[in-house]
Amino acid sequence: MNHLLLTAGQQPYVSDPPAIEQLAAGLGPNGLPYALPIHPNLVHLTIGLFVIAIAFDIAGALYPIEKRVFRFLALPITRAGFHDVGWYNLLACAVATFFTVAAGFYEMLLAQPIPGVTSTIGLQSMQTMLWHGVGGVAILLVIIAMTVWRGYQRFRWRRDMGRQVQWLYLLVGLALFLVIGLHGTLGAELAGEFGVHVTADQLLASGANLKEALP
Repeated sequence: MNHLLLTAGQQPYVSDPPAIEQLAAGLGPNGLPYALPIHPNLVHLTIGLFVIAIAFDIAGALYPIEKRVFRFLALPITRAGFHDVGWYNLLACAVATFFTVAAGFYEMLLAQPIPGVTSTIGLQSMQTMLWHGVGGVAILLVIIAMTVWRGYQRFRWRRDMGRQVQWLYLLVGLALFLVIGLHGTLGAELAGEFGVHVTADQLLASGANLKEALP
């Protein structure tokens, strides 16, 4: 809605609406200024890079057990190659996770959860978004710390060793798999239970006819 401003001796004129109203006017039926949410796609990129990083470092750590199989299959695979993949994927994961968290907070600010809904674990929409946001930042910090830890192992502590990673590092990585899975459940509930940025759910909540509203 436009706003009228009146000053002494001047004709009234119409000002631009507040920035939040201008932004709202450009949102689609999913509550975003674009068709598909960005955060869920970046989440899967983050997960994929992290899983590959830890998996290949595990393969590198267990290389003495595996190398006979590789030789039998005539595969030119080296232990250093496994660890290279582990390092560069973790580095890429740390960078990508910044964008994942940033996109998540941006889309969270625009979220319009369906009212009156309680998740399967007994949380309201605001509680779910709060825990999901805090958890996302915590996971980002852990990934950054693991990247620094991995870098010290690669370039300082275990530079001249065949096994480039410590067993404790791999255990922490496996534990983070579990944490990411549990944390991802909150994100899934935001979409599946509360309809956040889900076009069909938002249209149904507004009383629209899907046959008419969707192409």
